[in-house]
Amino acid sequence: MKNFHVPLPDETYDRLRIAAERSKVPATCLAREAIDFWLRQQLRRARHDAIAAFAAEAAGTSLDLDGELEAAGIEHLVRTGKVSK
Repeated sequence: MKNFHVPLPDETYDRLRIAAERSKVPATCLAREAIDFWLRQQLRRARHDAIAAFAAEAAGTSLDLDGELEAAGIEHLVRTGKVSK
C-alpha cells in the first residue's frame, strides 16, 4: 500500500472527520473508499462511452447487430417478461 498526501479544503476535511466519527470508521478508510468508488465510476463511464462510440460508428455496417438476431432477442425478452434496467 502506498501513502498519498491530499490537501483538502477546510469544509471537506470537516465533513470527512464528522462522517468518520459518526460511522466509527477512520477518515482515511472513508477517503480511500470514496476514491475507489470514483475511480470505478470513471472506468465504467469510459467503457460505456467507448461501447457507445463503437456502436454509433458501426451502425449500418456489417459490424451492426444482425436484424434476425435482434428480433430473436426482442422476442425472447417479450416472451420471458424480462425488463432491462
